Amino acid sequence: MSSLNDSGSGQLSTGFKPRHVTMLSIAGIIGAGLFVGSGHAIAAAGPAVILAYLVAGTLVVLVMRMLGEMAVANPDTGSFSTYAEKAIGPWAGFTIGWLYWWFWVLVVPIEALAAGHILNQWFPLIDSWIFALASVLLLSITNLFGVSKYGEFEFWFALLKVTAIILFIGFGAAALGGWVPNHEGSGLFSLMENHGGFAPNGMTAVVGAFITIMFSFIGTESVTIAAAESGEPSRNIAKATRSVIWRIGVFYLLSIMVVISVVPWSDPQLAEVGSYQRALELLQVPHAKLIVDLVVLVAVTSCMNSSIYIASRMLFSLARRGDAPAATARTSGNGVPRNAVLVTAFIGAFIAALNHFAPASLFDFLLSSSGAIALLVYLAIAISQLRMRRRHGNALTLKMWLFPWLTYGVILFISAALAVLLFTEDHRAEATSTLMLAMGVSLLGIVICRKRGKESEVGLERAY
Repeated sequence: MSSLNDSGSGQLSTGFKPRHVTMLSIAGIIGAGLFVGSGHAIAAAGPAVILAYLVAGTLVVLVMRMLGEMAVANPDTGSFSTYAEKAIGPWAGFTIGWLYWWFWVLVVPIEALAAGHILNQWFPLIDSWIFALASVLLLSITNLFGVSKYGEFEFWFALLKVTAIILFIGFGAAALGGWVPNHEGSGLFSLMENHGGFAPNGMTAVVGAFITIMFSFIGTESVTIAAAESGEPSRNIAKATRSVIWRIGVFYLLSIMVVISVVPWSDPQLAEVGSYQRALELLQVPHAKLIVDLVVLVAVTSCMNSSIYIASRMLFSLARRGDAPAATARTSGNGVPRNAVLVTAFIGAFIAALNHFAPASLFDFLLSSSGAIALLVYLAIAISQLRMRRRHGNALTLKMWLFPWLTYGVILFISAALAVLLFTEDHRAEATSTLMLAMGVSLLGIVICRKRGKESEVGLERAY
């Protein structure tokens, strides 16, 4: 754990308890993407959206297995950015670290604006952007406390999200089974028969939904960042990695199955109000909007809090490796990288303010630059694992399945997905913006690393 134990600028604490890491791995990054954003994916692809969720979920499981292999052997708060530097080169660690930081910086205003929108509906005299900025400020403060306090906060918020999703799945299953009054329990097949079949907009729409879904999935890998601040990082990472299959199966696949079995994909309100709310409305649940708004408020608050945490730790790791301003590597007496937290929160708040004061096109452009970052991060993880495993495979306690064939398969699939997005009209701008950003950051990384004389050889001998 070189990032935690080096002397000099500062040290992170190890205040996370096992239950904190477990709950963070289960639901720490579930935000508006599942509760609201999934409605857009369903409206675009119809019931066939479940294929996009299945493919995305399978990809995440395989990537988490590869990342877990590396992280169990060498826990590090820089996680895959550090491994990319060791396995591919300093420029790769620089690029992936900054892209990942940028992704989570953009998540902060997205979730803050979602929270502000909900609060503005309850208190219309206060503009939503004021609520958004206030939420970023408050959550920045929680991130400045010791990591144990942050872990406790996130434990209870994640528990509320888990409880809400399980109750939704249970109630939906009961309704589909005909055990809920005023609902005939017709189910998915009846809806497909009456609304254009399984893939009413064709498989192209399913491919298009994939990028939207990946946006809500990214963050699963962040448990390896958090676990590095726990007392037993290797054990906690291994546990979280092994549980990722049922986490995705329950919270994403089952809940989406309930939605597409209750809500017709062509329902005009599906994308507008969100999948969970529309499902509860059709199931005639009283105060469905209020219930979902409360759950979404908890979810976006939790996800925003996690975003500040994840981005600040990645920035701290970059600084410890000389790839970010040295001031962001300093820690407080309780082991918190305060400067990294403040920089991240300030930029997130600034972008949230842009949404109100600047043209909408600017905010949309910033968001599009992060559209395919998840795929680039996963590609870097797969390539890093491929190169590191070949040298140290026999010494590992957690291994990728069917190596190297599944690793090669993931690399080929992600490469093909990026190519398809470039040729898909609805997502070409997102893919192009992200790739242009990645190329720019990579070029900057190459120049900076060479100028500093940073070791250019791949450090495989230090990999594990």
